[in-house]
Amino acid sequence: MAGRGRARGLGSLAAAVLLLLTAACGSRLPESDFTGRPAGSEPPAGDRGPLRVGILASETSPVGGDAFTGPRDGAKAYFERLNDRGGIAGRRIEVHTCDDGGSGVGNNACVHELLDEKKVVALVATTVLDYAGAKRVSDAGVPDIGGQPVGPAYDTYPHLYSIYGSLAPRNGGKPGWRGELYGGTEVYRYFKREHGARTAAVVSYNQPASAAYARLVTRGLKAEGYRVVTEQVDFALPNFRAVAADLEEQDVDLVFDAVDSHGNARLCAAMDDVGARVTAKVTNAQNWNSSVEKDYKDAPHCRNALWVTGSSRNHDETGHKAVREFRTATEDSDTHSQWQLEGWAAAMWFTDAAKSCGSEVTGACLERYLNRDKAYDARGLLLPVRFEERARPPETRRSCVSAARWKDGKGWVTQGGDMTANCFEVPQLGYRP
Repeated sequence: MAGRGRARGLGSLAAAVLLLLTAACGSRLPESDFTGRPAGSEPPAGDRGPLRVGILASETSPVGGDAFTGPRDGAKAYFERLNDRGGIAGRRIEVHTCDDGGSGVGNNACVHELLDEKKVVALVATTVLDYAGAKRVSDAGVPDIGGQPVGPAYDTYPHLYSIYGSLAPRNGGKPGWRGELYGGTEVYRYFKREHGARTAAVVSYNQPASAAYARLVTRGLKAEGYRVVTEQVDFALPNFRAVAADLEEQDVDLVFDAVDSHGNARLCAAMDDVGARVTAKVTNAQNWNSSVEKDYKDAPHCRNALWVTGSSRNHDETGHKAVREFRTATEDSDTHSQWQLEGWAAAMWFTDAAKSCGSEVTGACLERYLNRDKAYDARGLLLPVRFEERARPPETRRSCVSAARWKDGKGWVTQGGDMTANCFEVPQLGYRP
């Protein structure tokens, strides 16, 4: 279900990767295959050469060529701008990227290359399909800063710091609290408060991962008092038109889904065909990009009912200074996306941590900044992020929502006022990843 921390990441990513998580290459190279550097090893004290950082991305994953590259591109843009301005205390940022191909074997190989060969001081904006090397990163004491939590690694291992934060113990054992993660219902509360929504549909495939995520969304909606209509289509031969007709018949206010991006576009086209009109067709943060008109070209009505929710400031909100700086630095990009902005914020996070270290930037120093009591918001680009290690999960939590709606000719338009004001005290519901 959507929510801060790991659950928000699940809500952003599940629709894009759920069909591949079960089929992705799960083999891993054993730890003994590497000569790895000792845990906690650091660059020599007083080293005034460039600061080496690594960026892991599943560029050529089975999901598609650009599914996992947004955070990488945003981080690279930030570091290029930083180097143009003199780097950090005169030290340039030397960025080393590695494409793991979306497999566990490839991920372990990339971890080996970046940690043992390139000897990076940190990883930044990691976005991978199978983070098989997460334990090795943690064992080496190399901080992974601002990664996208596709799997449970960021709520399992110390030294890994996701873009959404974490309250979990992260002791290297089971993820979360004894294998259970928690997320809030703030997204559903938001639509109920702002739009009086009462009936929601959840669309999924007849595929285990898709169905499991749909159950999470359904549970969160019911906890907020919605009447929930569940729709399931055959993955091989999906009849989206029949689903769209039933949505119209059921007088649905909101539509959530557990299908891939292509399926979303087909569902929207079917809804336009049968005249199904809803308050919001809620999509995920991976689709929070500037290619909506092209991706949903056959669904003008549904396209203009597309909403997204997340934990970072709308990348089209150019009236905000920090967003404007991001857009200026990436003005030559073919598209802009929320994941690019979050990668930019991850690079900023590393930079602020490194500046706090003075002349000796080490993993230990970076982590002192990451673990401080003060939450981090990347100049207002992120909802405040913090890392704690609570012995028990919270029963309720104050959680905020960033929301935007697509409008042709205007792009993504921020909704509900500033994201820091869209806040609710909501229950935290447990699930197993």
